[in-house]
Amino acid sequence: MKADPQYAPEHLALEAVRRLGPEAAAWRARMSEERPESGPDELAALAVKRFTNMARVSGAVSGAAGLPGAVLDVGVLAWTQARMVLHIAAAHGADPVDPDRATEILVLQRVHRLAETARTALGVAAGRERASRIFTGDSGRPLASVLFRLGVKLAQMAGVRAAKRLFAKMIPGAGVILGTWVNSAATKDLAQRAQEHYRNA
Repeated sequence: MKADPQYAPEHLALEAVRRLGPEAAAWRARMSEERPESGPDELAALAVKRFTNMARVSGAVSGAAGLPGAVLDVGVLAWTQARMVLHIAAAHGADPVDPDRATEILVLQRVHRLAETARTALGVAAGRERASRIFTGDSGRPLASVLFRLGVKLAQMAGVRAAKRLFAKMIPGAGVILGTWVNSAATKDLAQRAQEHYRNA
């Protein structure tokens, strides 16, 4: 993502389905055995609670490390949220390893408004991943500039809409409280959209 910050959300969504999809499928199978009486909404609620708590913890930790820490936090938050979406999808019977889940992650996180636009962007990002294995090299851009662009893109994906809210988390003393609140609120909003989407799918 650092090498290609313009498509950071797409790279993250693709990798989330590859790496986290099987985990969500295994969780759904285990829940079916452990909680056979639980319906999709109940299982989804378990996932939401778990990953909202994880988002709160990462937000609390992020206030201490300046710009790199803020970028890391929104990256971890976006990853945690993608993981939550895949678990909600699995709870409602959708295959979490299906490539369509990457499209849905981007639409639910409001990176793209339309599924078709998200699919196109994912195709471009996948092509750039393949190309990067052939053509490697340093872009020569200053690290701070790359981190800023990457942070804004990931903040957009994670639902931290304004850059000032992202970087306000670096304010001494306020970072822990604000980070916890921002991460929790963004994750709860995403959870509601995801539950409605997969419930009606």
